[in-house]
Amino acid sequence: MRKNDTIKLLVLLLFFVSALFAQKDFVEDNYEKSVYRIEMRDGKTLFTVVYSPQDKSETYPILLTRTPYSCKPYGENEYPESIVPNHNLEMEKYIFVIQDVRGMFMSEGKYENMRPVISDKDPAAVDELTDTYDTIDWLVKNVPNNSGKVGMWGISYPGFYAAMGAICGHPALKAVSPQAPIADWFLGDDVYHNGALHLSLTFNFISVFGIEKTGLNTEWPSRPVYPNVDQYKFFLEMGSLKNVNEKYFKNKIDFWNKITKHSGYDDFWKARSSLPHFHNVKPATMVVGGWYDGEDLFGALKTYASIEEKNKDNNNILVMGPWPHGGWSREEIDHFGDMKYPFNTSQYYRDHIELQFFNFYLKEKGNINLSEATLYDTGLNKFASFKQWPPENTVPVTFNLKNEETEKDYEEYISDPAFPVPYTTDSIAVNSFYNKRYMNEDQRFIAFRPDVLKFEKELDEEVTIAGEIEVELFTEISGTDADFVVKLIDVFPDTAKGSTFKGAPLKNYQMLLRGDIFRGKYRKGFNNPQAFTPGKVEKVKFKLQDIFHTFKKGHKLMIQVQSSWFPLFDRNPQTFTDIFNAKEKDFVPSLHKIYTSEKYPSNIKFRKIKGKVRHIQIQ
Repeated sequence: MRKNDTIKLLVLLLFFVSALFAQKDFVEDNYEKSVYRIEMRDGKTLFTVVYSPQDKSETYPILLTRTPYSCKPYGENEYPESIVPNHNLEMEKYIFVIQDVRGMFMSEGKYENMRPVISDKDPAAVDELTDTYDTIDWLVKNVPNNSGKVGMWGISYPGFYAAMGAICGHPALKAVSPQAPIADWFLGDDVYHNGALHLSLTFNFISVFGIEKTGLNTEWPSRPVYPNVDQYKFFLEMGSLKNVNEKYFKNKIDFWNKITKHSGYDDFWKARSSLPHFHNVKPATMVVGGWYDGEDLFGALKTYASIEEKNKDNNNILVMGPWPHGGWSREEIDHFGDMKYPFNTSQYYRDHIELQFFNFYLKEKGNINLSEATLYDTGLNKFASFKQWPPENTVPVTFNLKNEETEKDYEEYISDPAFPVPYTTDSIAVNSFYNKRYMNEDQRFIAFRPDVLKFEKELDEEVTIAGEIEVELFTEISGTDADFVVKLIDVFPDTAKGSTFKGAPLKNYQMLLRGDIFRGKYRKGFNNPQAFTPGKVEKVKFKLQDIFHTFKKGHKLMIQVQSSWFPLFDRNPQTFTDIFNAKEKDFVPSLHKIYTSEKYPSNIKFRKIKGKVRHIQIQ
């Protein structure tokens, strides 16, 4: 390296280190910390930390986060490196408030997962709406120098609490941003997808989060230690789900026990869904999510849709980027998995969207020129704006699952629970939730498995699809139950130029765009499990989550169909039974047929954008 280059490198390094330390000290240098116990209407107190600007020359709006994940550090003179993941907001100066929700860490009361909304309000009853209302009411009356305006935000579980806050009804609450909010743990968020258990994620999350809390505390319980092997091997050797308690949880995880007793979409799960409750949303709302969020993509899209449907006059907007769970809050997202982006997408969001939203509604600063929907096209790698989502200028397209080279009326494969299809090629440690990069991973690693069907069509023009994807399969199985996984894939041509993030050529890359699983016994309703009749053709219908993707000319659209996605999701024994109590003998191979005839036309339906898309020019 030349001397001048060395000097330049050292200068850049010094600048980076100086900036890092400057940001680290920013909170302590500019904010003062106060700790309160705010009394709720039932007498319980919630531990609340307030960071107020040291500059008292003006008043400031309050930005509140309610969390089950701890508002540490707990010492009155201890400061975090950052209060919120958007340093722009810290520099703008808000009064930041972080609260341990009821029953977690230093807050009193009993914790309840996805605490149900009390529809018939008893004045003494409490839920997340009343706790939010009481908290806001106390803050605006007691925190010095506040402007009387309050905003809320949160990611993942705190996103759920922000969404609940949006309907609490307090007049001081002016802006709410639920980000990757949990919305329904059975239909499509962290715990279940369409009746299939999100195995690796739920097992790891609940093994710590589900440990019963005793008294007030400031630390997480110790994480269980599991064998140091790959997840695929670990969960396969664990066997039936009944072994989770017998080998590991020992009946000490209460919420796991509840999960095992509520394997259908009964009142237990319905009561924990936020989606029916978004009536009379008064604050402006900005729902944020990531196209590659393997946890709460469902929650973001469905929360936005529910607010939009029930509140025609509300200022409700949607932002979706090329991010994994919470990725928009990270310092730099200029790639995900193998795919490179032309700019730092997370920084763009924080600088030009989130900052603008809160500044306008809480400080009356600037202009609000955000579109109804700002979404990232995962094929062209550009943001685009829409007046509504899904967009109105679309036409329906039906892709029939038919391979032209065969004259058979069906495709078939043997699904064997002893050799389930892996969801990723990476080796994942047991104590990891899951491999986040699976959401756009190259699918060539399973392309030649005999238990994975492939249907593809070459595109002679550029095609942009937007919105939900509907799946309709006509199936015949030799067992009495089955899962069906359907994946939409963008196949790059062998002439594709460019390389992956790690430098491998993009030619023939099979980029996963969207995929999901459906537990077949729920084809007649999620609380109406029914066995399949072996040898009988039956229809299975479900939806994949929304997508916004442009297939470039010369690319292929591929659909893959399989019956396991392990250990992302649990194995279906393929015997109609209570899967949480299935015996090893219940796990049997099954012959599955997917019909492709005129009488039984298995197909995928999506919507294609007609006309031009308004892409946003990023400088």
